[in-house]
Amino acid sequence: MTIEERRARERDARRRLITATARAVAEREGWDAVTTRRLSAEIEYSQPVIYKHFASLDEIADAVAVDGFAELADALRQARTEAEVDAEPGAVVAAVAHRYAAFAEEQPAVYDAMFGRPSRLRFGPGSSPALASAFAELRSAVEPRVGDADVELLTETLWAGLHGLVVLQRGSRLRPDHQEARITLLVDRILPGAPD
Repeated sequence: MTIEERRARERDARRRLITATARAVAEREGWDAVTTRRLSAEIEYSQPVIYKHFASLDEIADAVAVDGFAELADALRQARTEAEVDAEPGAVVAAVAHRYAAFAEEQPAVYDAMFGRPSRLRFGPGSSPALASAFAELRSAVEPRVGDADVELLTETLWAGLHGLVVLQRGSRLRPDHQEARITLLVDRILPGAPD
């Protein structure tokens, strides 16, 4: 291994440590607790070392968000592939939709980094592969059920509906014991009677 390769590996390890620490602090105490001072104390690096890797706290949150999108894509892929063995109409989309909501509930700070904080991340053409893969997994679940309809539009609408339900549920604005029924209703209304 060359010196440059070793240094690059060490830089990557420091970036991962900073990101993982920010995520852990945010999950325990919220994003307001994530400061460069706090991170430097947690990981025992000086603040200038943190700024060598990330220009701002927003960049750190964006890195957490990118990791979160990759994890969400993996979770949705797993839910989709497991549900594909079920022959019941709507099972795949419902499984993916429920897994989406569970991800948001299980990892609130990551979900906030993905959707609730200001971000320079952009979706669409040229976006990070992690961002595109999360949308692609939703699309893969929706596509077999839409026939000739606009799969992109239906996927975006499903995503928007799921996000709205998640945010309202997390904010205690909806009855907690009806979340599963709301998700099922959303899926059934967006994709009524479509072929599975």
